[in-house]
Amino acid sequence: MRIVAGTHRGRRIAAPPGRATRPTPDRVREAVFAILGSVEGLDVLDLFAGSGALGLEALSRGAATATFVDRSPRAVAVIRANAAALGLEGRARVVRRDWRAALAAERAAGRRYGLCLCDPPYSLLPRIAGSLGMALSPLMSAGGTVVIEHPSAGPDPVPKGLPIASRIERTYGDTAVSVLRLEGR
Repeated sequence: MRIVAGTHRGRRIAAPPGRATRPTPDRVREAVFAILGSVEGLDVLDLFAGSGALGLEALSRGAATATFVDRSPRAVAVIRANAAALGLEGRARVVRRDWRAALAAERAAGRRYGLCLCDPPYSLLPRIAGSLGMALSPLMSAGGTVVIEHPSAGPDPVPKGLPIASRIERTYGDTAVSVLRLEGR
């Protein structure tokens, strides 16, 4: 894998060993960021971060900060190593926790995000769709964006409880991406 664009364009990044992590392919990341447009200055939440590829791509493209959340010790170690290799440790915060506990802690700390990149294990998505939106909504800035990577076939993955103003969906083989622009509140 490599960073597609920005200040770290072309730099290689590692993925956790094994099949537990499904890194977002370069072409899908490129397409997501083409839809998003500028992420300059945004605070980004990379939820179910895996290798950290989505959040690192955002940092390379000018995001102010990225918080990476994953419960796997292997994933957390790889994210930290990738951020260090790119010299992004000062703008990257890595949280090793279950997504529910992490979002509760972020809310308690008063953090807000302009962009959430969410790539949960596909098998988990149907079980969390209801509670994810409710947990995520208070963390999102007015007019923010939530990106959800999901299987192209199956039930609607969009979390309930998010104030969605618009939705763009794109399919890339077995992978689909929903880009949810939130209301300005």
